This record gives sequence, structure tokens and C-alpha cells, in this order.
Amino acid sequence: MGELLLIRHGETTWSASLRHTSYTDLELTPDGERQARTLAAFLAGRRFVTVLTSPRSRALRTAQLAGLTVDAVDEDLSEWNYGEYEGRTTVDIHDDDPHWNIWTDGCPGGESPAQVGERLDRVLARVTPLLDRGTVALVGHAHSLRVLGTRWIGLPPSAGGRLRLDTATVSALGHEHGRQVILRWNQPAPPAPGTATDSVPQS
Repeated sequence: MGELLLIRHGETTWSASLRHTSYTDLELTPDGERQARTLAAFLAGRRFVTVLTSPRSRALRTAQLAGLTVDAVDEDLSEWNYGEYEGRTTVDIHDDDPHWNIWTDGCPGGESPAQVGERLDRVLARVTPLLDRGTVALVGHAHSLRVLGTRWIGLPPSAGGRLRLDTATVSALGHEHGRQVILRWNQPAPPAPGTATDSVPQS
């Protein structure tokens, strides 16, 4: 039984400034491209049954720089639709609504937790049968991949709030004694020799 690898895209200007980014199609920053290239060495030698990516350019570019051959673009891997909160930070949103929590409230004009969960369930339904043949890679975004991780282990989308996910990290879902489990989470690629380790902000 293969693993299901979840790869979050590299840094963008909005992820660096903690701004919610879903349908806004931003490019990677120079640091984001460097992060993605570092993933290439981390993933080298792995064989994938299939590689799926979000349609956003930051995910597609991360896949390319990480040395992955994308087999299909999957709209269901898009980031949580933040609706009216697109481009805003949590701190800014809390000025208007101090009690807002995306994991329970969703976003006005965007998606609810249940809606995000439904489409990530569709992704899992498509790729889980492929794990009999080997490892599958999914390249996407922080909130949607966090929801996917919780759905894999049978928890509601709201449980994704307990799973931090930084830019350009790899997480692995798999099995233990026939149960679906999280094998590894939020694992950064080792820094290239001679480079300083830097801290990546969460968005």
C-alpha cells in the first residue's frame, strides 16, 4: 500500500504576510521558488502512480520546481474559497468579527467547512484506490490540505484547525494495521548544504 503525499506550495507575497489566498492567482516569491527547488532533492527517487495539483499557478510552479510530472489538474484541490475575506489577514478580520473562526464559521460569500470537506472527500474517493499500486502526490494549499488530512482519518473538517501546515512542506498519509493514519505532518525539506535554515510563516 502506497502513501498519499500532501505537498503545500512555496511562499507567495500573501502567504508571507498571512493574507488569505484562495482564487487570487499569485506567483511564488524568489524564496518560494527556492523552497520548491529544495523539495526536488527531498522527493528525488520516488515513483508516483499519479501526481495531481490545484489549478493555481503557485501549486503548478511548485510541482514543476520540485521535479514532479503533473498528470492532472484537479479543481477540487483548490484552496478554501475565502469569499469576502480574500486577501485579508485573520487579525484584520477579527477587528470586524472578534469571534470568527474559519474552521467553524467558514467565509461569507465563500465556502463553509462542510463544503470544503465534501470536495476533499471527492479527491480521496478518486485517489485512495490508486494507493494499491503505489504512492500518490497531491500539490495544493494550506487549509484545503489540512481538511484532507482530517477527512483521511475520519475527523470533521473543523479538526484541520489542529494541523498547522507551512509552505513547501510534505505530509504523508497512510495505513497502520489496516487503519488510515497520518504518518508524517508538516515536514520541511532539509536545507541545502551551506544554506541557513529560515523560519516560514504560516498562512
